[in-house]
Amino acid sequence: MDGIELSDLCIQLHEDNWTLDAFPRIFSDYTFNNALRNTLLLGCLTGLGSLLIGLLFAYVDVYVHIRSRMTKKLFDVVSLLPVVSPPFVLSLSMMLLFGRSGLITRMVLGIYDSDIYGLWGITIVQTLTFFPVVYLMLKGLLKNIDPSMEEAARDMGASRWKVFTTVTLPLLLPGLGNAFLVTFIESVADFANPMIIGGSYDTLATTIYLRITGGTYDINGASAMAVVLLGLTLVLFLIQKYVLEKKTAATLTGKASRGRMLIEDKSVRYPLTVLCTAVSVFVILMYIAVPFGALFKLWGRDYSLSFKWFEQMFRERGWQAFKDSFVLSIIAAPVTALLSMIISYLVVKRKFKAKGFIEFVSMLAMAVPGTVLGVGFIRGFAGGVFRTGFLQGIYGSGLILIIVFVVRSLPVGTRSGISALRQIDKSIEESAYDMGAGSGKVFMTVTLPLIKDSFFSGLVTTFVRSITAISAVILLVTPRFLLITCRINEYAEKGEYGVACAYATILILITYAAILIMNTVLKYFGTSKKIKGEVK
Repeated sequence: MDGIELSDLCIQLHEDNWTLDAFPRIFSDYTFNNALRNTLLLGCLTGLGSLLIGLLFAYVDVYVHIRSRMTKKLFDVVSLLPVVSPPFVLSLSMMLLFGRSGLITRMVLGIYDSDIYGLWGITIVQTLTFFPVVYLMLKGLLKNIDPSMEEAARDMGASRWKVFTTVTLPLLLPGLGNAFLVTFIESVADFANPMIIGGSYDTLATTIYLRITGGTYDINGASAMAVVLLGLTLVLFLIQKYVLEKKTAATLTGKASRGRMLIEDKSVRYPLTVLCTAVSVFVILMYIAVPFGALFKLWGRDYSLSFKWFEQMFRERGWQAFKDSFVLSIIAAPVTALLSMIISYLVVKRKFKAKGFIEFVSMLAMAVPGTVLGVGFIRGFAGGVFRTGFLQGIYGSGLILIIVFVVRSLPVGTRSGISALRQIDKSIEESAYDMGAGSGKVFMTVTLPLIKDSFFSGLVTTFVRSITAISAVILLVTPRFLLITCRINEYAEKGEYGVACAYATILILITYAAILIMNTVLKYFGTSKKIKGEVK
């Protein structure tokens, strides 16, 4: 948004009075009602699709004997690729491979009127993006099922399918519901994919954005829509957090009593392995398409290699976009990691009245869609805090972007820190207290070194999440700062997919380089195995 738009927004915020008139107005608005229906339908389809593929990968990983080490490695890579990749990479790939000028649709199949925009295009992209979350959740649950329960059914003559439907699946039901709600929340909160590949299929996230940036500057209407979207995700988050998670924990208790006999039957092993391989190859193909989209001279017509899109990217302020994104993310990362460890320490190691409230608030950002957070920051800071003028200067600055990065990444670091701290025996810290050390000294010299793996993981995770963020910052970024993700969205909207792919390619390299550095540091400088053994 340029300076004039920011001025208009501030004027409207100052002129607004406290009123609920916006809610009746949006509920009678066809655009809002259509977007709400579209969002709910998209969430259901994405949740079901992610559930099926995630369950397939988890079952094959835990139950099926995969003889090829390369195939096993392929499944592991594919199940983690979308988790650490920028949120819009698969949308770009869908257009490059299956669009009107798609490599597969036009060059291979000879289809010239392919239309992958809309509901099914978003559903496919979101399913491939979110199914690894389901896979990681269900993999742990399947490992905790005692194999003796399933083997008893097999000894009584039940088929593999009968055992799965009557023993395994009922034990997994709370976990399946939990995984479905998590992906449903991720789907309805997603902004990048519907914005790029949605076409005329509006969702609440994109409608809120367009209501603000489409020329009407309807902050009241956008805020009311944001409240509805927040209410939807918050209710689902509470159900998932405090209902289904407890049922899952109560249903699958402890660890399996002994090792599981992996399935060797060809009738089971071959079809499941082929299905997972097909999905894996498809996902890999999608990711390969992005760098080639940046290297081909003109996608759909001229497939000769060229660096023209990279040259255009850097010629049109590309260096500034990478510099601004990198600097802001680097600043946000240590702040978030340190705050996460402090909150985790208070939650796990201290007893006080507001303990539950602090833990809940630190996790709440997981349920807040990025677009809603962006609208909230506009309402909260464009006219100063509560329109008092206090801190109004941070609106449009880099500081507000850093704050957004911190808020968005705090829950991930906090959960990691809480898990790590709960593994530390109390006697280790108590011995330091007995020797006269204070709380601060114990935290800095005993606790923090033991959880430095989680601290560093949170550091890198925050950096990756910040540099790939778009939904929360796209409403807040100004011409003073250029962000990589916003530039990708801008070029994709203009149909300049070569430049968008060039940005995305370098962004992917940055994120994977950060993860590689993290793994290397943890491998050679992380908490030693000896200390970990003593802690356990």
